[in-house]
Amino acid sequence: MKNTAALAWRHPLIARSTLALGLIAALSSCAHRELPAQGSASAATTRALRSKIDTIVVIYAENRAFDNLYGNFPGARGLGEVVGSDGRPLPAYVPQIDRDGSVLPALPPTWGGVTAPGIDPVVTETQSAGLPNAPFSIEHAFTAQSNHTLSTSTVTRDLWHRFFEHQMQIDGGKNDGYAAWSDAGGLAMGHYDYSRSALYSLAKDFVLADNFFQGAFGGSFLNHQYLICACAPEYPDAATAKAHPSIAVLEQDAVGHYLPRLKTARAAMRSALDEPPRFARSGNITPADYFGDGRFYAVNTMQPPYQPSGNKPAADDADFLYADRDNPTTLPPQTGRTIGDALDTKHVSWAWYSGSWDAALADGRRSPLKTRDAIYAPDYPGGNPNFQPHHQPFNYYARFDPVAHPEQRTAHMKDYGELIAAAAAGHLPAVAFYKPQGNVNQHAGNASIAAGDAHIADLVAKLRASPQWPRMVIVITYDEFGGAWDHVAPPQGDLLGPGARIPALIISPLAKHGTVDHTQYDTESILRLITRRFGLDVLPGITTRDNALAAHEAPPMGDLTGALDLEP
Repeated sequence: MKNTAALAWRHPLIARSTLALGLIAALSSCAHRELPAQGSASAATTRALRSKIDTIVVIYAENRAFDNLYGNFPGARGLGEVVGSDGRPLPAYVPQIDRDGSVLPALPPTWGGVTAPGIDPVVTETQSAGLPNAPFSIEHAFTAQSNHTLSTSTVTRDLWHRFFEHQMQIDGGKNDGYAAWSDAGGLAMGHYDYSRSALYSLAKDFVLADNFFQGAFGGSFLNHQYLICACAPEYPDAATAKAHPSIAVLEQDAVGHYLPRLKTARAAMRSALDEPPRFARSGNITPADYFGDGRFYAVNTMQPPYQPSGNKPAADDADFLYADRDNPTTLPPQTGRTIGDALDTKHVSWAWYSGSWDAALADGRRSPLKTRDAIYAPDYPGGNPNFQPHHQPFNYYARFDPVAHPEQRTAHMKDYGELIAAAAAGHLPAVAFYKPQGNVNQHAGNASIAAGDAHIADLVAKLRASPQWPRMVIVITYDEFGGAWDHVAPPQGDLLGPGARIPALIISPLAKHGTVDHTQYDTESILRLITRRFGLDVLPGITTRDNALAAHEAPPMGDLTGALDLEP
């Protein structure tokens, strides 16, 4: 089978200025329109969607590539395309390469060890060395060296999942740089047998999308922003800001254009078999002209300007409502248009629910001299509750300033307990986003896959018991790949993404039960579904993504209606 996405990556790149102009339009345009109907069939689908679906629930888990969990799913584009039943790579497998472009004779060790600190059983760095250059089972690959068999209940170490490193790992669609450019080395190539999990069972009963990609390259912070605005947040005048945020140092081409590659810390790095990668500066902010408009954008983890934030209040903040604005990782308040604004314009109810939101609110408003109990505060990996403020995208926006707009915070930013109560009472808003707290979100280094699986499956059961279930669509997906390899090349889009392939489940009484949906989707496909159902103005980033895909001869992203049976 030809991999058309991979072929698209290998076509000569369209002039960077063309992509930059499209992205500038997404970041600055104030013109909005409805998604166009494409013939009578499309119009009929829109009518059916609007007549049959009243509630859309989005569950946003953490950091798993498609092959990492669903590589053995029946009927899906999985590991069987590149690995035989004996685990040996097939000719279609593209081997991982070293930093000099040569094929690695083996995978690098997992730097720092496979399992997270404090987790039993322990699999050390030494015990992880020498694996063949191929995908491998995380449960069984280390058994011979360590005498331990791991499981989805094991919390492994975290892996890099950053904006520019990710693009270096993708390597123009070959996906052959994952081991060389990861701080976790060979662990990036691991996968699990997820077939006995509750979510896997739900995927078999409902719909699994096997061609769904994270909307933006890199990590959680940016992809949460992309989920609500199809954009990257701005850091005005970052080069001269008092807080001195970190700006990435990139390679440039012969005429001075920035490339999506970090400059290494030295002219010739040693082999990936010898050490993790080192860079001159892998900053959180892009250089001013990376996107072609002279502005700085935040692409790696920054903290909200309002509590709860990972940055404590300033000493002179008497009410402890704000994050210290002089901290270099505090992002200035954002003012761009989000899906929340689009919903409000049409008077459609919505809310963002978070695990431990109420506890984190109280925790954030403590004196900066006090130790926090909820915000980034697990007792151990997988401990309670590990609330992660950079997973709360609306808390970065001026509209939710706690002094200027407390009513907006109350109306739209809520605790998980309120989600459960609203579902039981049949009072969920038309659009509900849910973010699990850190110990149950499946993020490597923080949580086990099994704990998150049980939590999310329990929520789905509660939603299916809701009076609103007969007219509901639940979308379960992941913010991003979490540093884990996937064999399918993402389609070539704009300068933000899309990135790696990730799992997505569509659960609804109207789902095409027991099917695998091969439609091309990404994170903003969720926004497309919401936009189409409620007749919203289109966010500019959606149009930009379509234009960029078209420029690279790729089809537009779908809106998830392909997973639903919407026949009249």
